[in-house]
Amino acid sequence: MSSDLAGSVVRRREEPTVMTAGLVIREAGRADLAAILDLVAADAIREVAEDLGMPGEVAPAYVAAFDEITADPHTLLLVGDLDGEIVATCQLTFLRHLMYHGGLIAQVESVRTATALRGRGIGSRLMEWVIAESRRRGAVRLQLTSNARRPDAHRFYERLGFQATHVGMKLYLGRDAS
Repeated sequence: MSSDLAGSVVRRREEPTVMTAGLVIREAGRADLAAILDLVAADAIREVAEDLGMPGEVAPAYVAAFDEITADPHTLLLVGDLDGEIVATCQLTFLRHLMYHGGLIAQVESVRTATALRGRGIGSRLMEWVIAESRRRGAVRLQLTSNARRPDAHRFYERLGFQATHVGMKLYLGRDAS
């Protein structure tokens, strides 16, 4: 874990609730993997159902994916840790492009906040950290995709300054494709 991430929390404004007072945004460790997967599995809208395996165990495919993601120097797997409980997560990847004079593009995906804690500023704090880190690294753009069936999420991102400027398309490949 890089020292500039440890304990670093970016604040744009004071949140209206004390819910985020103990929130720390940090890189995920392997011990966080089960909690991250729980956040992903609790998501009601996803294209492929997650097979997390037996309760209390993490399937080997997820451990391998975690290890590959966290070994990539261009990717951060982040968690929002609220007093020892993982309540949010996202994956932030930095991509070099030939547009923008070879500019760096930041892409955030798999943004999740614990369902019971939504609307309490946790997602805002996580995304503010992502925005600040993207700026710190010199990214010229931060982009994301959001499921078309998520109007609340769209309003959330718009409040943070994101604009719906493109149409996203996906082609599902492989054995888990729907």
